Order: sequence, then structure tokens, then C-alpha cells
Amino acid sequence: MDRQKIEELRERVSCGAVLVDAGFALDARESSRRAVKFRRGGEIVIVTHGGAGWFDPLSDEKGDVFSLAVFLEKIPFKASIARVRRLAGVNLMPAPRWLGAPPALLSVEDTWERRPRLFRLSPAWRYLHDTRALPWQVLRRVAEMGIVRQGPQGSAWFAHHDEAGTISGWEERGPQWRGFSTGGSKTLFRLGGKAMTRVCITEAAIDALSLAALEDIRPDTLYASTGGGWSPSTVRAIETIAPKAMLVAATDADPQGEVYADRLRQIADRVGGDFIRLRPHAIDWNEELKERQHEEDVPHTRAAGSRVKLRPPDGGP
Repeated sequence: MDRQKIEELRERVSCGAVLVDAGFALDARESSRRAVKFRRGGEIVIVTHGGAGWFDPLSDEKGDVFSLAVFLEKIPFKASIARVRRLAGVNLMPAPRWLGAPPALLSVEDTWERRPRLFRLSPAWRYLHDTRALPWQVLRRVAEMGIVRQGPQGSAWFAHHDEAGTISGWEERGPQWRGFSTGGSKTLFRLGGKAMTRVCITEAAIDALSLAALEDIRPDTLYASTGGGWSPSTVRAIETIAPKAMLVAATDADPQGEVYADRLRQIADRVGGDFIRLRPHAIDWNEELKERQHEEDVPHTRAAGSRVKLRPPDGGP
């Protein structure tokens, strides 16, 4: 096949179609406009550039639709052409319904500053408190620090700052929305003071806040989140912190979390820092926080039921 026909195939067939044909499923909950996540068992592939590109978040593999076929099937490039050509004109790519804000035209800093601050009983506060079970003490702390703001449709934005304290982007989480800021870059979401002896790295800001709640916000700890990614700026930020404090891999209790934990272990080894693995009993720290609160509420419910049963038949006191 000549180069022109190869280019035509590259334009006609999306990476998403190749993944769906290979048995991957769209993970709409963890996808954004710019990064669409697909899963097949424990495998994850992120589709970018409107379907023209892809990367494996657990390795350094990335490329176009042909390299994706090579990556998935372990076949030579010539065979990948036939594999992709078979999908030309076939519409396999599901169309997720995005509910987030439109791409920002302002700078990252200006867009962040224009969002309302978090305050008690605001839509974002209710989402984080009622749905995500974060206690008001933690929410008041992040509101005072200004590191969480209100996003559209009841969502919350969690700021990522670099070592100089400059905002680089933010995680976006809501009842029906999950993503990262358009035009922003991932560094670290941070909760905690500078006088730290340990730093707990999680995969999401809500997990960092959940772990902080479970530990009553230890004063010796920096609770941080990578936003589910490993950008070069994220790695540099962790490498800067790791020699100064115990690096705690507080990632999820699943295969992806173990891969992230191993990367953190490698960073600690590289910079000569200390390292430990801290796993949640549930799948992640937010689920553990919810389970902990449920366990605390159950005895109160049973006690209330017992008091009702002990009332006299005539309904007296």
C-alpha cells in the first residue's frame, strides 16, 4: 500500500475503533474531552487528539492507530495496515456525552481565579460532603487554603501547584463529570504544611483528602495527588519532595495502583529517599472513608431502633 493510502487510513480509522474491536470498553466516568480512557481487564489505554493518538499510562508506549495495532496484537507494521484497513468505514467508537464546562479561552490562572470559592452548603461542598463523605473540618481547611473551588454543575476543582506555588491546572470531579483542566498540566495537588516528614501520594485529590480525614490531617504529612497521571512535571515534583520526607505510596488497591506504587518506589530509590506502601482496605481511600462512616452510623441506628421498641404500648415516654 502506498503512503497516500496509508495516510487516508490513518485519518479514517480512530484509535478508539481499534480498541473496541480488540475488546476494550469505554470508561466514560474517567474520560475527558482530551483523554478518553478504555479498559480491558487490567489493561488501560488513553485515546487522545480526537482519536488520532493514544498512550499507555502504565508504560511509555504511545503513537498512532497503526502503532496501536502493533502494540495490541504484537504484529509487524505491515500486518497492522491490514488490521486497520479492516475497520475503515466501520463505526465502532461510542460517543460519550460530556457534561463538563467548555474549553476555557482564558489562561489557566485567570480561569481558576474566576471560579467561586468553596463555602459551606455550596453545590461543590454538598457534593464533597454528602456524596463523597468528606467531613466539614477537612472542607473548611481546603476552603481556607483556597486549593478547592467550585466548578460547573455541582463539581469541584482541585488545584495543582508546582514547587514555586504557581497553579498549573486542576482536577475536576463531580456527580457526572471527571477530567482535568483544558490547557493545564499535572503537577501535584497538595494539602499540608512545609514541615513534613512524610508525603502520601494518591491517584486523585478526593483520595488525598479522604486519607487526610482518616488520619485527622497529621501535621507531619503532605497529602498529595497526581491526578491519575505521570507527566514529566509530576515526576519532577515528586523527585524534589522524596529526599526530604518518607515517600508513602497511598495509591489504590488494584493493579493500576500497584504499578503506580512501583513507580514511586523507583523514584525513592533513584533519589535516595525512604519509601513505604500504604494500601486502603477498600479499593481506594474515599471508599474506605465511606465504609468507616457507615460503620460508625450503624450502632446509632440500632440504638435508636432499640429505644423505639422499648416504649410502652400506649406510646408514653
